[in-house]
Amino acid sequence: MARNRTIAGRLAAGALALTAGAAVHEPVVWDSDLSPPPQITVAPRTQRHILDERLQAMGEAFGGNLGVAVYNVDAGWAVDFNGAEIQPQQSVSKLWVALAVLDAVDRGALSLSTPVTIRKEDLSLFHQPIRDRVGQGSYTTTVAALLKGAITQSDNAANDALVRTVGGPFAVQMAVVGKNLGEIRFGPGERQMQTAAAGLTWKPEYSFKRAFWDDREALPPEQRKKALDAYLANPPDGASALDISETLGRLKQGELLSPESTEHLLTLMEQTVTGSSRLRAGLAPGWTLRHKTGTGQVNGRLATGYNDVGLLTAPDGTVYAVAVLIGSTRRSFSERSALIADVARIVIASHPAAAIARLEGACGDVKGVARRAEGRCGEVN
Repeated sequence: MARNRTIAGRLAAGALALTAGAAVHEPVVWDSDLSPPPQITVAPRTQRHILDERLQAMGEAFGGNLGVAVYNVDAGWAVDFNGAEIQPQQSVSKLWVALAVLDAVDRGALSLSTPVTIRKEDLSLFHQPIRDRVGQGSYTTTVAALLKGAITQSDNAANDALVRTVGGPFAVQMAVVGKNLGEIRFGPGERQMQTAAAGLTWKPEYSFKRAFWDDREALPPEQRKKALDAYLANPPDGASALDISETLGRLKQGELLSPESTEHLLTLMEQTVTGSSRLRAGLAPGWTLRHKTGTGQVNGRLATGYNDVGLLTAPDGTVYAVAVLIGSTRRSFSERSALIADVARIVIASHPAAAIARLEGACGDVKGVARRAEGRCGEVN
């Protein structure tokens, strides 16, 4: 009996404990009763973000004075690396001469068939294929022929003749200002600018043989360095990559010239034969390029004004205006060229894969294009 009373007491004590516990502790809440945790959404990385990241990495790794800009003409956005900095244009500035000339054609002040005579004393320096036709006398041609030589072959004498025909360097600069092209300078002209950058004064003999190079090499090294440093510090033909890319976009959209003159200039840019190792070397099948190159002077290992600017068009018609301006660098020729070609490659690699896929039926092996770009540039996004 005593044992039974002990068991009964323990049971009663246990019941009291359970009752007390129920009164003190909160009821158990299961996971299914809790509010779900807040959802963390990560915005998808856009083409613009991807391209910007790659451009920054490329620019930082290259070093030197470099300005790069990529402008999506259709979407209206741009990415850049030092894109607002002023860099020497060199022969890229021939685009603004062509713009001024074609604007004069649109206004009726000139015609593409207007005759222009180039005399021996009108010749320039460096690359000028038209010199062989001038010889020891003169050569008469047309505005249209001079435009073709200046843009497709980067002929300095042809370009100088166009500058004279349109009214001189000031008239070219006024065309740039009048069309609100931003931070783009034309400069005093090829002969004056190049001789000053070398530490020389223009002589007619510099149009022939090696007279310019012989005089330049005879200068004391410090004099030549001082002259080139002064040019680089404030290039009279300077421009920003962002303003050039935006201007090219406006040209493509028909905002700067008449439809006929726009098509004329774009066709010439597509026929450019200079700079095959630059932007053109980065093209993938199905992509096209309309462009203009520029190349400055070299002093020892220092190269200046190594440039390429143009319009990259994707197989689906999307247009990117690209400007790569290497103001000064000690990188080799092959490294400079590779950088410019790589800018074209990363633009192509960043082009949305969905846009490429839509072309599969119409354009053949477009997926193969994407795969080839991916192999050279990384993932195609």
